[in-house]
Amino acid sequence: MKLITTKELFDWANSHNKAICAFNVNNMELIQAVTEAADEMGLPIILQVSKGARSYAQPVYLRKLVEAACECIKIPVALHLDHGDSFELCKASIDGGFTSIMIDGSALTYEENIKLTKSVVDYAKGYAAKHGREVVSVEGELGELAGIEEHVSSEKSHYTDPAVVKDFVKRTGVGSLAVSIGTSHGAFKYKPGSKPELRLDILAEIGKQIPKTPLVLHGASSVTPADVNTINQYGGKILSAMGMEESELAKTIPLGVRKINIDSDLRLAFTAKVREYFAQNPAQFDPRGYLGAARAHVKEIVKKKLEIFTK
Repeated sequence: MKLITTKELFDWANSHNKAICAFNVNNMELIQAVTEAADEMGLPIILQVSKGARSYAQPVYLRKLVEAACECIKIPVALHLDHGDSFELCKASIDGGFTSIMIDGSALTYEENIKLTKSVVDYAKGYAAKHGREVVSVEGELGELAGIEEHVSSEKSHYTDPAVVKDFVKRTGVGSLAVSIGTSHGAFKYKPGSKPELRLDILAEIGKQIPKTPLVLHGASSVTPADVNTINQYGGKILSAMGMEESELAKTIPLGVRKINIDSDLRLAFTAKVREYFAQNPAQFDPRGYLGAARAHVKEIVKKKLEIFTK
């Protein structure tokens, strides 16, 4: 199966009133786990690569791994740059074969965000014109999420203002918009004892203003308690980790959310199984053993997410 744009995936999601799960990947085992799970369920997915993942694994390795995965599966897949923070990074990713780009100007002023985002959209359109078809979709962002995810961090959430989303989409030409309504980056999304709350009222108003624009939720990992407990049981110290319940996230789909980002849950699942494997198999040193176990467990997590948000 060839890589396709997120626009094509969003068309499917709109017709089925579903959300596409976007999974962050940075090595072979994660790519295999995600694509094999989705292929077995017959559901489309988005593979996301962050700036940090590009630096860790190198863009060529990641692209070739994704291409290899696509040869082994039959489902539609888009390759997406997550949180591109500069025009140069976005350009390099477009030139390198990514079919979807996120330009994150959310920390800039409103006008600066528009200028940066539009520059990426214009480049993507020019690139598509050279190839005679649309080959790249662009996602922008308004509002900021609290939490830390690699180079992206904010101490406090700044909700997306519904009053400006129509103007932003019109002036930038983005194909989808990431919004801030209460989700948070990382594994420590909320303080113990607090009640996570999504501002569905804000989301509904955003949807009224831009009903044809697919909306995106970042920071949507649920921080699976079982995996956190396993990590801590076998020597980890991930204390007070807390995420958003999947049942709450599912409420956003009827309000226009068409892409749900998942990163921390895969990292936690991978780490939990590796720690458990070493504790239960202290004499083993073959990477295929612990990496294979981790891959299988991540695959289970991916299937659960797809069952809730996409099936």
